[in-house]
Amino acid sequence: MRIVYFISFVIIIAALSLLGSGRRFGVWLAGINESWGAFYEGGTMQVQPAPGAPVERQKYRPPVGRPYGPYIVIDRYCNRLYLRTADTVLLEAVCSVGSGGELVDTATGRRWRFDTPTGVFAVHSMLENPWWRKPDWAFVEEGEPIPRSESDRLDNNMMGDYAIGFGDGYYIHGTIYYRMLGRSVTHGCVRLGDDDLKKLYYRTRIGMFIYVY
Repeated sequence: MRIVYFISFVIIIAALSLLGSGRRFGVWLAGINESWGAFYEGGTMQVQPAPGAPVERQKYRPPVGRPYGPYIVIDRYCNRLYLRTADTVLLEAVCSVGSGGELVDTATGRRWRFDTPTGVFAVHSMLENPWWRKPDWAFVEEGEPIPRSESDRLDNNMMGDYAIGFGDGYYIHGTIYYRMLGRSVTHGCVRLGDDDLKKLYYRTRIGMFIYVY
């Protein structure tokens, strides 16, 4: 089976090379979903610095060419994250990726699908002590009314100590659900335990390649 996963990974990389970037690939997939008769919003996160913390202002550039130095690999099937070079594994960590589940708001008909996207990405933001701005789906999922006050959306506990963004609202971040690590249970982001997240964060740089398959 792992041979099949590897072949799928190679095909994804080839497709992304032709399309130019992971973002354009995501737009193309959204068009396919819409043509099937249902448009799905991604279960992405809105993350911001803690109040008073400096805002990350480094410009993001899509990945081009091949990685030089370490890069991140995320295996969705085995729920494993690797920091590695071409010939050495620097860190292997148990993670949790998207559940693949679907949420429907029966009042409005809005739909969300909770997948971790596959393809080639790059680190575009890094935050310490991140705050999560809860999107609408977080309240729909809990059967709660969507708040009008912005302050009612903010959560300073859920994301852990660090967040590594790789585009379109997807992050590698911490978790309070340690017992769920190793299972596909997230809303699309990649969760890590505290120790592994800290090790990864301090070895990561803006622009580092991330391969997800």
